[in-house]
Amino acid sequence: MAVGPGGRSVEPVSGAGPGDEAVTVSELRVRYGEVEAVQGVSFTARAGEVTTVLGPNGAGKTSTIEVCEGFRPAAAGSVRVLGLDPATSQRELSRRMGVMLQEGGVYPAARVGETIRQYCTLYGRGAEPGELLAAVGLADRANRTWKRLSGGEKQRLSLALALAAKPDVAFLDEPTSGVDLNGRDAIRSIVAGLAAEGCAVVLATHELAEAERLAHRVVIFDGGQVVADGSLAELRRGHDEIRFRSSPDLDVRALGRATGMQASRVGPDEYVIDAPPMPRLMAQLTGWLADNGHPIDEIRGGGERLEDVFRRLTGGGERR
Repeated sequence: MAVGPGGRSVEPVSGAGPGDEAVTVSELRVRYGEVEAVQGVSFTARAGEVTTVLGPNGAGKTSTIEVCEGFRPAAAGSVRVLGLDPATSQRELSRRMGVMLQEGGVYPAARVGETIRQYCTLYGRGAEPGELLAAVGLADRANRTWKRLSGGEKQRLSLALALAAKPDVAFLDEPTSGVDLNGRDAIRSIVAGLAAEGCAVVLATHELAEAERLAHRVVIFDGGQVVADGSLAELRRGHDEIRFRSSPDLDVRALGRATGMQASRVGPDEYVIDAPPMPRLMAQLTGWLADNGHPIDEIRGGGERLEDVFRRLTGGGERR
């Protein structure tokens, strides 16, 4: 079941329509004493889309999202969520905004079912506790306390509490961290369902594979600034590649001399050629591998992975 904000009655607010800007961050600056952690950041998140926020530790993404949620003051710049300033309209926004913290926020002795029922009652927007429990896979944990949940189960409960708002905008911090494979599938379905029904989802994660599956738009932070903002296709443009797995002892220099293609080793048995996967190049590559007794365990061509986009833009490693 995909849980989303369907069937809700919503008062009109600027930027809340499908495809419109639900979150607008403009020249935002955040300081901690003399340290400027966020340095003039600007980006938008649209209704009906998943905007994934990525960045190395300390890049400024968490501070930025905390300003959007109304939990941290801005030193300069402006933030609007559903057309409102989260610093001055927290009470009004909290009724329509779902927030999932990475950890904590629940009393250790609180029981799962009771906590979800309480949140649904507080928001008063018609969310059904039983449906939320089932959606996040915690129906059989309703009487268990927070402190007795596993790490992945705590993440699922935190997501359910964010969904109790039937949100028009949702800020989700590491929603699949510590969650098993089946739980990840359920969470992906929930997040996709939220966006499909018009919610603006802002997803902060270090799980790049998750981001690649879910994101309509990607915002990458580094050094307190936004270094990339666009769709996956836009971020990959001009960076087609051929990626393959073969022998761990493959001589990339010999491959380059024989074919004219510059290959890089990116793993013990994984290699990348920065070139579009044209039939002639693929034939040259597979022919050389066959002639030199190397297997092809896997081969694919196309746009680079989000992980490689991230590394390229944040300086997170060099190919060799």
